[in-house]
Amino acid sequence: MRALTTMFLALLLLGLSLRGQQEIWIKDVDVAIDRIAEVARPLIESKKIDWPGVGAEFRSEVRKVTSDAEHWRLLVRLLARLRDGHAEVRPLGAAKGLEWPDEGPPYTGSGLLLGRARKGIYVRGVFAGARDLGIENGWEVLEVDGKKVEDWLAGRIATFRDLMSFSSDQHAEFFALQRGMIDREGAAWEIQFKTPKGKKTTKTLRFVARTRQVPEGPVAYPGDPKAVRVSKEGNVRWTRLDKGLAYVHVRRSPGSVVDELDEALAELADTTRGLVLDYRNNTGGGFDHEAFMGRFIPEDKELRFVKRYRGQGPKRYGGPIVVIVDGTTVSAGETGAGMFMEDGRAYLIGESPTAGMSSQKTTIELPSGRFGLYVSTHSNMLRFNQGRGIEGLGVLPQEILPLDPKDLARNEDTLINRALALLRRFPQKMVPYDPKDFGWK
Repeated sequence: MRALTTMFLALLLLGLSLRGQQEIWIKDVDVAIDRIAEVARPLIESKKIDWPGVGAEFRSEVRKVTSDAEHWRLLVRLLARLRDGHAEVRPLGAAKGLEWPDEGPPYTGSGLLLGRARKGIYVRGVFAGARDLGIENGWEVLEVDGKKVEDWLAGRIATFRDLMSFSSDQHAEFFALQRGMIDREGAAWEIQFKTPKGKKTTKTLRFVARTRQVPEGPVAYPGDPKAVRVSKEGNVRWTRLDKGLAYVHVRRSPGSVVDELDEALAELADTTRGLVLDYRNNTGGGFDHEAFMGRFIPEDKELRFVKRYRGQGPKRYGGPIVVIVDGTTVSAGETGAGMFMEDGRAYLIGESPTAGMSSQKTTIELPSGRFGLYVSTHSNMLRFNQGRGIEGLGVLPQEILPLDPKDLARNEDTLINRALALLRRFPQKMVPYDPKDFGWK
């Protein structure tokens, strides 16, 4: 009898303890919903998010939470509804050592990158296990695990969007097609392809440990791959091409990117008559925009079409520029690429607008003291998009061009080919900056 009484008291105390914890989790969610509504109202309204509906859903779901780990997951799902690529739940205090509530083997990559080309989904990059299967660029994807590829893609995006916050549709789609080609170690996908010659073939794509699913940016670098140079920090790559043209890929935009650009311009500035500046798969950072733009203004000159920039730096390039972007260009990559078009310096092309992930942020600390919510409050670069900024919209190129399957099959990049063609016959009427007006020869 005494043992039963002891067990009953233990269960009673456990129930009271859980009830107390539930009250803390409920308070966290209430405060999160109300504070987000206050600080992020401009973006909630511009993105047409039904925040009261989201609030009702999560005020109900939090009552089913039974642990701090589940509470963490619920908060992550809540922020995903904000459609804010910078949104993040940050464990604080006692929750810093908390393990994510996940079961099963870790996720790993596939070595397969996909992209839209004309009216279909095609292979745009192959490495690791996918390359070992003989899969090649330019193959059309027809089915994935028995589903038509468009149905599979829609489901894939929906799955990611439950836990991840994407600032725009293009942000979500490009992620799913490239970085999202992941699964648990040991998993396998049956994928049906059609080759450029019209032959259908099925491959079993297996997910092997430690395959990093990180796309580089372009389908392939132009010219001789062995001639591509890399900056000391690895964020800028460049190469000379025929007839005085050059190509620069800005992979990331940390504070060091200006110095890394100087490494490239030291070799290119004096001999280049046309430059491609590629921002695809630029993962952002934080850098001096004025100093960066200053490298593209001749000595003793100023750019004053929209914003005032002074020429600066040891080597300048003052000739025509074509900038390339797509839905993988995020955050500081978007502001960096976008200013070339918006401020009148270059012509901008892309497969799509940029990700639309550029904003001012704040942190909301929740009552439990266990989590902080990092969320966007206002868009950056309000001079872009006729005063609407970048967040949720992206930077819209002057020319949108899909990949060409024939180019992919030749391991060529349609956007780079187009950029080089534009440099040979530059659309000067579309760009306020004219090199002749700035003394550039």
